[in-house]
Amino acid sequence: MKKVKKLVALLMVMIMSLSLAACGSSGSAGGSSDEPITLTCYSQTANYSGELGGWFAQVLLDKFNVKINVVPDTDGVYDTRMEAGDLGDIVIWGSDGDKYIQAVNAGLLYDWEEDDLLTDYGSYIQANMPYALEKNKNLNPDGKLHGFGHNVATSSEDHQDFFYTWDIRWDLYKQLGYPAISNLDDYVAMLEQMKAICPTDDNGKETYAVSLWPDWDENMVMYVKAMATAYYGYDEMGIGLYNCENGEFYGCLDKGGPYLTCLKFFNTLYQKGLLDPDSMTQTYDEMIAKVQNGGTFFSIFNYSGSLGYNTEAHIAENKMMETLLPSDATPIVYGMNVLGGNRIWSIGAKTQYPELCMEIINWMSTPEGRMVSEYGPQGLTWDYDENGNTYFTDLGKTTNKNREYEMTETEAGKYAGNFNDGANQMNNVTWAIDADNPDSNGETYNSKNWKSEQVDALCATEQDWRDVTGFNTVQEYLNSKSYVVAPGTSYSESVKSDELKVVWAQVIESICNDSWQAIYAKTDADFDKVVADMTTKANEYGYADCVTWSQNEASIRHALEVAVTTAK
Repeated sequence: MKKVKKLVALLMVMIMSLSLAACGSSGSAGGSSDEPITLTCYSQTANYSGELGGWFAQVLLDKFNVKINVVPDTDGVYDTRMEAGDLGDIVIWGSDGDKYIQAVNAGLLYDWEEDDLLTDYGSYIQANMPYALEKNKNLNPDGKLHGFGHNVATSSEDHQDFFYTWDIRWDLYKQLGYPAISNLDDYVAMLEQMKAICPTDDNGKETYAVSLWPDWDENMVMYVKAMATAYYGYDEMGIGLYNCENGEFYGCLDKGGPYLTCLKFFNTLYQKGLLDPDSMTQTYDEMIAKVQNGGTFFSIFNYSGSLGYNTEAHIAENKMMETLLPSDATPIVYGMNVLGGNRIWSIGAKTQYPELCMEIINWMSTPEGRMVSEYGPQGLTWDYDENGNTYFTDLGKTTNKNREYEMTETEAGKYAGNFNDGANQMNNVTWAIDADNPDSNGETYNSKNWKSEQVDALCATEQDWRDVTGFNTVQEYLNSKSYVVAPGTSYSESVKSDELKVVWAQVIESICNDSWQAIYAKTDADFDKVVADMTTKANEYGYADCVTWSQNEASIRHALEVAVTTAK
């Protein structure tokens, strides 16, 4: 059967090659006909629905004669596609846990070694990601190869860039006289003072210390557990947080534990009028629009802080968000992992175009594909100089600072349009941003560290931050502070039993809903009551079983981390 399938595939390639020769064009194994082939990408990480448009879609059309229709993982989509027995062509997983394993067991993912698919159409992946491929094969119950995880590193000797950057409005901090910030209480006091001197945003609307969004809540409220990770250095693990330095697990309902402590932090902000009241109901897009308009003073993430606020307009006004870490904080930073992460690239078993899918994923794994996916078309927004150093073009400098920039036909030609809207909306990466780029002169994919980007301060406020901290970049500053490194390992979440899945769903729904109610409590007494009720309900649903499972996962992960650090 496999020989027949391979013969058919080869005949198809030959026919398409002859067709290409007849019309004088070139293309890939799947997308070489006059009419573009449309592939469905079911992506659990996507925030976009529909056919890709804009510059990235044009790159794929030119390169592979293909269009991509993105299907995000909204309510019921996974179950519907599983029942239909067809997940799509390119399939991207948000984690390598239960849902992924279910698909493997159901035979709904293509075997990359069948008919030499990887060898013939994924040669760059095969040659350069051996450990990530091995991890995937060992993960799968059927013992077959179905893909690889995101953020693959070229070396395990270093850590990634800091993800939790603790951004604040530095121009306002300067006006306050640079108060010492040791802990969360100090942060609240500082944010309260910031609102006093900046009560309205660029549009005259009320400002807040921070604006949250519920889109990414899962086992817990995302921003609350992330705050605990940023402050204590404990990583999310099951239904709580995990200390990778000693293997301890802290349930999210532990009294005095990291989750409830950070939950109270946000409630305190709410009680003081410092939390955006739309936080519980708004989308990510609605939140980031407020950040861009100067409606917030603080974010633990750079993408909802400095990357959103530091526009050319604000910089021209000498306003910037910069990093300020509380002296008591020990944020986590993730070790580089040659095994890759848990967001898996895979191909649906029912696809009619496995070769084309593999070609696309393989290209996105090349240095060219990784760079184009991140920064735009080569030659238009970025390129290499005569020494192999990476640099942005004038247009690229603009789009990198302002991803919402509308590229005109004059400056971008067929790639014209809103840069952000035209980006890769499948929302997954191949190489880690801090991995080595072999096409460059010893640089990484991370533009922050390119030689060409080591420039003078953009304005007096940025220079002031440099003068006060003594560092030129955020990464240098954070590297000088206390932090926790989470070693990269082969850890993947274990499959829950069917009984636990039912219990788990009830428990996490209760915890997420009640956590939001606790954030919006009007008094400390109300907060305590909501937390007490939340704990009672969660226990009745089976919270203890979820904790037991999570503790076991923590033990598995810690053993793997100890093995990695000992080997070094």
